[in-house]
Amino acid sequence: VQLQASGGGLVQAGGSLTLSCAVSGSTFNRVAMGWFRQAPGKEREFVASMRWTGGGPYYADFAKGRFTMSRDNAKKTVFLRMSSLQPEDTAVYSCAYGDRTILSTMSSARGYNYWGQGTEVTVSS
Repeated sequence: VQLQASGGGLVQAGGSLTLSCAVSGSTFNRVAMGWFRQAPGKEREFVASMRWTGGGPYYADFAKGRFTMSRDNAKKTVFLRMSSLQPEDTAVYSCAYGDRTILSTMSSARGYNYWGQGTEVTVSS
């Protein structure tokens, strides 16, 4: 399984970005997809997740109402639409893939066994 994340960049506070994560090499059977982020000097944290065939999306509290996770089955791609971005959203965002993810680990990095390379998001004030 390979994940290719893209869409990061520099945006002003209050702006929006949409991240994409293209998946290859998967049967998408019972697959969970997640977005995580890691800011400089901080631990990696959960952003959003969903199952490819239903279930979710689930969001971290900071993401609710501002971020939207979605998927395009035909393009085998998941998206993370981020709006009302703030400087504290600055981080490297990574997509993750899990083929054994259970509900209790949908928001945990240990629930995912493949990771994309990350795409950097910088929000200026």
